[in-house]
Amino acid sequence: MLSGPSGSGKGTVLKELLAKNNNLFLSVSATTRSPREGEVHGKHYYFLSKDEFEARIAGDGMLEYASYCGNYYGTPKDAVYEMLNAGKDVILEIEVQGAMQIKERCPDAVFVFVMPPSMNELKHRLTDRRTEDAETVAKRMQAAVDEIRASYQYDYIVVNDTVSEAANTLDEIIRVQKCSTGHMKEFIDEVLEDE
Repeated sequence: MLSGPSGSGKGTVLKELLAKNNNLFLSVSATTRSPREGEVHGKHYYFLSKDEFEARIAGDGMLEYASYCGNYYGTPKDAVYEMLNAGKDVILEIEVQGAMQIKERCPDAVFVFVMPPSMNELKHRLTDRRTEDAETVAKRMQAAVDEIRASYQYDYIVVNDTVSEAANTLDEIIRVQKCSTGHMKEFIDEVLEDE
């Protein structure tokens, strides 16, 4: 699970990581909102009807979900497990609320929070985008404080001072996790069987 406040650069870090690590699969979220121009079903989102989405909820087919502005958003369980079973490392770029739902359902998942180097830098990044007015930036800054407070519940913090360093750190976390006892249990059992 990869989370971080708006402006932390998590999407940019993730893009660099995906370019250098071929074993990664970025989970595609599902939504009931209509596709925007240029968005492709299965690439940007799985676009589902409200009935389809609710059927997945009822059938335990979503790892997490939330309703926002009258539409559902969530992570389809089947696509994630299909990739995990194929040996891929699956990354979900997800909001804190969704990550906490997954933490309850998948306690073995690894939770990484992308942090700005400072609140001043975060404000600078949000302002430099020039895509939002001062009131929206202030709301995003307040939301960032709340999200950063939730970062104590994550396993790792990656400070995005430079994109390449942050991507390298995230890649190292993935490699280290593969050496964890929980991940190596089958291997340990195989070694012991050779005795």
